[in-house]
This record gives sequence, C-alpha cells and structure tokens, in this order.
Amino acid sequence: MKVILTGCDGQVGRFLREKLEANVNLFAFNHNTLDITDESSVTEKVLSIKPDIIINAAAYTAVDNAEDNGELAFSVNCNGPKFLAQAAEKLDASIIHISTDYVFDGFSEASYSETDKVNPQGIYGASKLAGEEAVKSACRKHIILRTSWVFSEFGSNFVKTMLHLATERNELSIVNDQTGGPTYAGDIANAIIFLVNRYEEITSEQWGLYHYSGKPYVTWFEFASFIFEKAIEKNLLKKSPLLIPITSDEYPTRAKRPKNSKLNCTKINFQFGISESDWKNFLSGVIEVYSKQVK
Repeated sequence: MKVILTGCDGQVGRFLREKLEANVNLFAFNHNTLDITDESSVTEKVLSIKPDIIINAAAYTAVDNAEDNGELAFSVNCNGPKFLAQAAEKLDASIIHISTDYVFDGFSEASYSETDKVNPQGIYGASKLAGEEAVKSACRKHIILRTSWVFSEFGSNFVKTMLHLATERNELSIVNDQTGGPTYAGDIANAIIFLVNRYEEITSEQWGLYHYSGKPYVTWFEFASFIFEKAIEKNLLKKSPLLIPITSDEYPTRAKRPKNSKLNCTKINFQFGISESDWKNFLSGVIEVYSKQVK
C-alpha cells in the first residue's frame, strides 16, 4: 500500500510517520518538501506516486495570527486539502483529513455531534470548515476527522506551555469557562492507522465526517490542575503555581474560542469500534519526555 502523508513534522504527523513507515510504502512530506498550496506541485507529486491513501495532517494552526493572516490560513487549510482531494479523486484514491472543534461556535450545552450546525467564530475555524467542504466535494472516498485540544511530546501545546510557565511564575490565571476533551496526538494517529489498515473494508456508507477527541471533558483550569499534579508526582515540579480561575472575558484573545468544545465520538465508535482518547493515561509520559528535554 502506498500512503502520502503531509504535515509529517506536526504533532500528529510525527506519530504517523514513525508508526506507518514500517508497514506501508510511506511518502512523508513537510511544508518544505511539498507545498500543498501549490496546485501544480500537489497534482504532479500525487499522480507520480499514485497513492492508495493521502493523509493530510498539515494545517495552519496559529489561531490568533489567523485573524491577521486570513489569506494564508485559507490557502493552507482550504486550498491545500482541496488540491490533495482532487488529486486523490483522479486516482480513485482516498483522503483522510484532520479538522477541528473550532468549526462550532461553542454555544451549545451538549457535546457536538457530526450533524450539529457549524458556525465558526474566527478565521481559523472558518478556514478549517472551508477545507472540510472542499475535501467533501472533491473526493468521494474521504474521512474527515475533527479533533480538539491536541497535546503530545512534540511541538507546541498547552501541556508544555504550562510546564514552562510553572518555572517562571508563582501564580497563573487559567480560563475556567471553556470546556473540551484534551486529545493525545498519538491516539489520533492510532485512529488514523486503524482506518488505513481497514482501508479495503470501508464501505461507501462509512466514508464521511467523524469526531475523535479525548475524555474526560475538562476546562482549561481543570486540565492545568491535573498537569501540575502529575508534574509533582514525576518530580518535575516541587509545587504547583497558584492557579486562579478566570473567565474568557478576563483573558481576551484576537480570536474567539468556543466555550464548548466537547465532541461526541459515538459515530466513530459505532462505525469502527474506535474509542475516545483516554488522555490521562498519556500525560505522565509527555511530562517525562518534557523533563528530559529541559535538562
């Protein structure tokens, strides 16, 4: 099986590259080796490789900067996926594309299912939603995987930011009115690899949109509290900073965040038997790796 992976240096991409290269004929690209916003480059590369599956883990994820760089955000998050999906369709190949909870406005009290109304509140969310629509329209055999609050040993994420700030500050103000499911990047990769391994068995009814994220749901304040609890257990910290719960209004950002980012993962569990990411199981490992990186 031939698989093209874009975004191979990102949080999810790193896991996918490491886990797939031993089992498939993998062609992994970062933004330096394949510019997904260049239609001719994408088409030429895909048609020359002739993959069975394209996994798009590339994205513009600077949520606040997207407010000032909308053209770039849409180029990477919409045009790139569209070009990949169009090329896949020419070969009757499939595409697996990663999306986000930011397509929702966060006003609902319940967890969001795939059929709930989308209403992004910022440029980043709008660009990711446009990417979803582009993939859906361009390639019949597609799986779009929405996820949330991604963390791992790699790259920049909330866990590593909290651990770094704990070495500089005695107290931290953390938003306590936004709720979601932290998701371990390795679990996202495992879910995608499961789908890759099931590729030939996926029916026409199973292609489509899915939610995949972590449980239990927590606020950012609760997530931070658990991070510091584990960091103390691992002897990375002697004590936690004083955590002060605040509202979103007390921590203004250029891009508005959804207050409810809870994703309902019933569909992917029903169709493929894939369970939510139990993020607490992996937090200790992430903290251990971080502690070695900073020594």
